[in-house]
Amino acid sequence: MSEKQPTMNINGLFLEEVFTDRAVGTIRRLSPVTADGAPDKTREVIYAGSAQMMTAAGPLPLNFEIDAASLQDAAEKFTQFAELAMRETIRELQELRREQASSIVLPGESRGGMGGGMGSGLLGGGIPGGGKRR
Repeated sequence: MSEKQPTMNINGLFLEEVFTDRAVGTIRRLSPVTADGAPDKTREVIYAGSAQMMTAAGPLPLNFEIDAASLQDAAEKFTQFAELAMRETIRELQELRREQASSIVLPGESRGGMGGGMGSGLLGGGIPGGGKRR
């Protein structure tokens, strides 16, 4: 059984340039080119931003397109589009949490705990062999 191998789209090539202020993030300018590397004036230049959002689990990368007509325009709009990407990422994370919290647990299955009833082991009754201190 042969699987189809991915191939480059020869009519969708871009020259990528990276710009950074070394503090907030990076902007990638993707300039369309023809198969021989010459500028392709029939397609639009794309600006894409990259930044990081700090979370309790560590930095989370944000990647987003910036609707801009020039590099200067992209730099001026960077914060606006980074904030939109951050809000969308937060919304998606909240949705994932809701989905996980609402997952159905069938009788006899556990949610990954160590099992046992209220009076068994560490999970059920606190410290085993506990009692009054003297």
